[in-house]
Amino acid sequence: MPATAALIDAFLAILPGRVARASARAYAEDLRRWKAFLLQQGRLQIEEVDPACVRHFLVQERSRGVAVSSLRRRFAALRALYRWLRHDHPGLSDPSRGMPMPRADQYLPDWLTVDQARQLMEPPPGEPYGETEPSRFRERRDQAILELLYSSALRVSELAGTDLDGLDRKEGLLRVLGKGSRQRIVPVGQAALEAISAYLPLRACCLRDGETALFIGQQGKRLGVRSIQLLVEKAGSTRLSRHLHPHTLRHSAASHLLQSSGDLRAVQEFLGHAHIDTTAIYTHLDYQHLAQVYDRSHPRAHGRNPGDGKDPQ
Repeated sequence: MPATAALIDAFLAILPGRVARASARAYAEDLRRWKAFLLQQGRLQIEEVDPACVRHFLVQERSRGVAVSSLRRRFAALRALYRWLRHDHPGLSDPSRGMPMPRADQYLPDWLTVDQARQLMEPPPGEPYGETEPSRFRERRDQAILELLYSSALRVSELAGTDLDGLDRKEGLLRVLGKGSRQRIVPVGQAALEAISAYLPLRACCLRDGETALFIGQQGKRLGVRSIQLLVEKAGSTRLSRHLHPHTLRHSAASHLLQSSGDLRAVQEFLGHAHIDTTAIYTHLDYQHLAQVYDRSHPRAHGRNPGDGKDPQ
């Protein structure tokens, strides 16, 4: 059997025709690091590579500061290499077989506290909803977008794709098209309905060519995802003095609903998640919030009564 380095080079040569360009580049980088590690270890023949060698490689990479997500990709590249090798050499042992993939870093999404969300939704002072001058168009539209993103926990793409006829103001419901072209009906809160009602007369003034979108730009055409992201960023900067992404409002709505109801299945349906495991991340947020409140408020959180300066007996 050819030497280890030659086999890896042969696999890299056939990769571009089998996977996407970006994946081929990533796997090539991963396997070049693997090849350099094996040469450093003196493992010149592929038969000399064992599970301990794979573990040593991953530990060494992690010690260099490589993220767990990148380690998982390196591990996937090794598995792909050995699948290819075993096609021509079925007797070759796969050292990654039966080995668990490195555990992904726990991802906790960014979110707002209830007070921060309330502050964000405060419309600019001295501008009552009753005014309908065209100059108020952007203010009214942007306020309605903020309220609806938070009220209905929408993805930015869902909001951008929403049509006017998808909104039932009488029933307080909105029809959206989510991931995988799955349609769902979400509730719309009273504050969001009021903001939308204040915006709609100005939408009618700017509308062009029968545009069906709920939210339009000043040229009368559907507002795009990037425009929505920018207006949310601006609101975060001016009202909260922080960077804000539309998805932060979705995460915030989900975590606040779970904190109030404790009903994970209802939150799953609200968000349009296909799998409950995706929704379960908000239980981590809820526990994280509880721990923070406990640490700040509970008299026994730090082993002493606040203010008495005495150790517990």
